[in-house]
Amino acid sequence: MQIFYAPDISDDIYILDEKESRHSVRVLRLKKGDPAGIIDGKGNLYQGTIIDPDVKHCSVRILNKIENYEKRNYSLHIAISPLRNPGRLEWFTEKCVEIGTDEITPLICTNTEKHSIKKDRLQNLIISAMKQSLKAKLTKLNDPSGFNDFISMKRKGKLIIAHCNSRFSRDSIKDVYGKGEDAVILIGPEGDFSEEEILAATERDYCPVHLGPSRLRTETAGIAACHSVYLINQ
Repeated sequence: MQIFYAPDISDDIYILDEKESRHSVRVLRLKKGDPAGIIDGKGNLYQGTIIDPDVKHCSVRILNKIENYEKRNYSLHIAISPLRNPGRLEWFTEKCVEIGTDEITPLICTNTEKHSIKKDRLQNLIISAMKQSLKAKLTKLNDPSGFNDFISMKRKGKLIIAHCNSRFSRDSIKDVYGKGEDAVILIGPEGDFSEEEILAATERDYCPVHLGPSRLRTETAGIAACHSVYLINQ
């Protein structure tokens, strides 16, 4: 079943925009009577069929609505430093949405070399990954936040900072995070968090963790943390 994204869906018949209509008819070759699914980014999946495969105004009749489709029993927020190569942050964003992440915040740290992001580009990748992985809830992408501003805000769930500094005591994620818990995980830049940032985070009740014996790239560390939480919850 082909999946479309429609945050404004409300009626029993939904007309796809021109871009989606052209893609569904010209590329996907959808015909009248073919199944089609629509997600609204709010957790709902609408099951329907194509009733008019018009190349500009393809319409779908909604037959069934599944609320809270595949809703997880935990939430995951990853705050990760932007990277010099924007393609690496894009790769991280796409994969963590596919695995299952509720919120992403670009985190500006002492050693962060690039402070800006292409938010529109990342937002489009999030929507595409949501559709591809059959998620119905849209991952929230926040504006960049300074490190100290981020850790100063009250947040729910288990607070975790993943870093590589062996001078500090660190546990594995499975030793500090439990199944069903909400989690906020900090992932640092290529030069890692500064010692001052690590101390500041631990003073704010962030648990320091490692992600195994290997030294990982920032985007790989983000995926490893995301997947660790996913596996613990299986």
